Amino acid sequence: MTELKLPSIDYAALAPVLIMLGAALLGVLVEAFVPRRLRHAVQLSMALLAVLAALTMVVLAADERKITIGGAIAVDGPTLFLQGAILVLAAMALLLIGERSVERGGAFVAQAAVTAESADDRRQAEGKNGLTEVYPLTTFAIGGMLIFVAANDLLTMFIALEVFSLPLYLLCALARRRRLLSQEAALKYFMLGAYASAFFLFGVALIYGFTAGIPGRQAGVDFATIDAAVADSPASPVLLFAGMAMLAIGLLFKAAAAPFHVWTPDVYQGAPTPVTGLMAACTKVAAFGALLRVFHVAFDGARWDFTPVLGVVAVLTMLVGAVLAVTQTDIKRLLAYSSIANAGYLLVGVLAPGAGGISGTMFYLVAYGFSVLAAFAVVTLVRDADGEATHLSRWAGLGRRSPFYAGIFTFILLAFAGIPLTSGFTSKFAVFGPALEGGHAWLVIAGVLTSMVLAFPYLRVVVMMWLSEPGESTPTVAVPGGLTSAALMIGVLATLVLGVAPAPYPPSRAGRRGVAWLKAW
Repeated sequence: MTELKLPSIDYAALAPVLIMLGAALLGVLVEAFVPRRLRHAVQLSMALLAVLAALTMVVLAADERKITIGGAIAVDGPTLFLQGAILVLAAMALLLIGERSVERGGAFVAQAAVTAESADDRRQAEGKNGLTEVYPLTTFAIGGMLIFVAANDLLTMFIALEVFSLPLYLLCALARRRRLLSQEAALKYFMLGAYASAFFLFGVALIYGFTAGIPGRQAGVDFATIDAAVADSPASPVLLFAGMAMLAIGLLFKAAAAPFHVWTPDVYQGAPTPVTGLMAACTKVAAFGALLRVFHVAFDGARWDFTPVLGVVAVLTMLVGAVLAVTQTDIKRLLAYSSIANAGYLLVGVLAPGAGGISGTMFYLVAYGFSVLAAFAVVTLVRDADGEATHLSRWAGLGRRSPFYAGIFTFILLAFAGIPLTSGFTSKFAVFGPALEGGHAWLVIAGVLTSMVLAFPYLRVVVMMWLSEPGESTPTVAVPGGLTSAALMIGVLATLVLGVAPAPYPPSRAGRRGVAWLKAW
């Protein structure tokens, strides 16, 4: 009889994940046992404390390099940096989620089962306190993202994908106002996300088949086995290419890359704005963190095969995002197409060889996350009697009615456009520079040209705010509460600091050491 040996588990290395998932489980108990009037304060405080505790554990583990749980989780430089980025951005998103002074009762529906557009729906929209179940759902999603960027095999990555995706599907349906639009967004996201997950899982099966028969190794879907199979597998390369394609579909869907981007504008528009910010910042970090690990560790030996295909996807993504952003008349849809275009720029960094591309991509993820959360914080403040005024025509003359917040939004849009002395400029330089050095000039040219096109819709909004006269339909800007003010201040300061003084910056060293260590293992 073979003795069963359980894998060793390093709980200290897993502490950030365990803290977030533990807080999510405690949040479920809070919903069951804490009086309704106290739940908001308890849930928000517990979620923020969990994020801060997890971030502390990430910082304390800065020099850790280990693989645990039988090779399922890898703790290295990129893992720790990406986990730290997710936690910092998640803290900002939680501040926006917890805000209840901008709109009475918050941005979330008071009763999820209420029939949309009914009399009960209209009554709850007038100020009943919103659902507090959003906090355990959010912490579950954050925990899943932390696992996603640390996964060292494809099955663990798939489980993490579902752990953070399912709560997001639910969160998208919980907007206080425009309930039909919110529910439609959630249904679209769920249906398309289910298809993307199926593609990912089928790709895992094909890759497992490709790894069979490697001399001296058992078949498996851990990254070390896949890397060895790419170099020395007797199986048909058709299994490798088909598996890579299907894995890429699942990951590119989460990254909002074309042609898997079609969910993004509808979901960004329909979801509660704080949830939109969470997806735009944290989900993008998780998706590209997984892309970096899969294609720089597991499939690095097949770089000559996948680079042209992903390069075409990157150009298509930049083109679709830039061109369609020009046609948008809703500010949230405009930011959605901006997110798509930025996914294309990030793919340029993913395809850049060596540690330069890795560090540049990680820098871009952090810089973009701060800016986009600040942008959505401003969107939550521009309101009328029916809630957020997101149609672009309503923003005409906003600079004269509220010059301070119009100035902040102008600064953020200039950062998105890549103007110097903002993080948008330095982040684009961080991904285009390594790509140019790596011989991908065609991707850099496409990135520069589409950036010029994408600047037009940003500048159009700036012109509308400052050079148009405010009319009767121009909304007011609500006075932000302390939570929104804190999130907005953090986002704007980070956008400025990362543009003025971006170096020396740690991701380069962390990326070089981490990936070199993991591949050597």
